[in-house]
Amino acid sequence: MKPSYYLHCLLVILFLILLSCTNQKSQTENVIEKRDTISLEEPVINDTIVDSDFTFDEAIANTKAPHQLIDQLVMIDVVYISTDGRPHKGQVVTNKKIAEDIVEMFSMMLRQNFVVEKAIPVVHYDWSDSLSMSDNNSYSFSYRNVSFSKHATGMAIDINPRFNPLRWKSGDRPNQPVGAVSDTLVNGTFHSNHPIVKEFKHRGFKWGHTFSKYYDDHHFERR
Repeated sequence: MKPSYYLHCLLVILFLILLSCTNQKSQTENVIEKRDTISLEEPVINDTIVDSDFTFDEAIANTKAPHQLIDQLVMIDVVYISTDGRPHKGQVVTNKKIAEDIVEMFSMMLRQNFVVEKAIPVVHYDWSDSLSMSDNNSYSFSYRNVSFSKHATGMAIDINPRFNPLRWKSGDRPNQPVGAVSDTLVNGTFHSNHPIVKEFKHRGFKWGHTFSKYYDDHHFERR
């Protein structure tokens, strides 16, 4: 056989591999577009504790968000290591535009044993951001402060607010949630060189630590 024949065969094989990968990604994106709930594909973990088990309709019950916004949302089932050192299953309602990123970030956090205390849709807290933060709850969608909050469209996620509190850069205002402190020695706390922070940034998310008036270390958002 001529060398050109082998080269041709190799190029055909490479093309088929690339086509297969592209089709697989397209199928994943189509699933996100068509489904209200996505289950995180992780190895089966025995004795997983269920923190949240809503249906999508239950997770958005009584929200004041318009229907056209609700149509942009999806609920993700996620698995994480909680503060008790055991695997837990929670849920995150988020925008379909960042759903794949959130799925992959929770996978990364699970692989690295990064602690997430709980992930429960904010409906559980009667749509109170303050109650959710005080309970160290991680969440994405909450229809509030529409003029500036990315949570109103599900384009932001807060992770471990008590471990990563909002801290004012000037004045004598208390941290939010009140009484929370940042201790980077605690698993579940972010810092500038943390691999989870770096990966969020790599995916185009803005970290709340860079906000002008305060360090919002639990907050990641994307346009």
